[in-house]
Amino acid sequence: MLLRGALHVHTTCSDGELTIEQVIRVYENLHFDFIALTDHDYLLRSGAYERIDDIETTLLVFRGIEMTVFEKGYVHVNRIEGDTERLFVFNHPSELGLPVKKVIERIDALRSRIPLDAIEITSRGFKTPEYDIEAIDLVKVATDDAHTRLGCGRAWIELECRKEKDDILKAIRKGDFWNCYA
Repeated sequence: MLLRGALHVHTTCSDGELTIEQVIRVYENLHFDFIALTDHDYLLRSGAYERIDDIETTLLVFRGIEMTVFEKGYVHVNRIEGDTERLFVFNHPSELGLPVKKVIERIDALRSRIPLDAIEITSRGFKTPEYDIEAIDLVKVATDDAHTRLGCGRAWIELECRKEKDDILKAIRKGDFWNCYA
């Protein structure tokens, strides 16, 4: 089954403008099959995602968190939870304001603490091709990092697999998907 998904979405649980319910409706209307809610760790309230299970939706909704990690300054890493699997994505490297070589150094240093699987090759849904290079040996993913309605659906991934959380995360980790842009 061909699935369409967003791996980096913010809500009013941190610095997004849309509630969880509103985000779900927007992505349903955009014909997505799954989304990962990845609100910021330092703003996310305990239990903020508890109501997800009570929302009627056709979307598969991953619980995630955008972690602020200190490594020669700070970087953001999404941790996306499946049923038993986890995916770790190095977020928006272009927003660090560093040369690519320095970003690679931070990635290498982080790997001793976090099992990084992927790196975003987008910033707010716009491609940042300088990070879509072989020198960065992580899977490259397109995300929209949506904080507003306008930001939803700018970049996403598509893959063929069962609509099961762990199957989706395993396919991403293997690089079995396509990056797509609006």
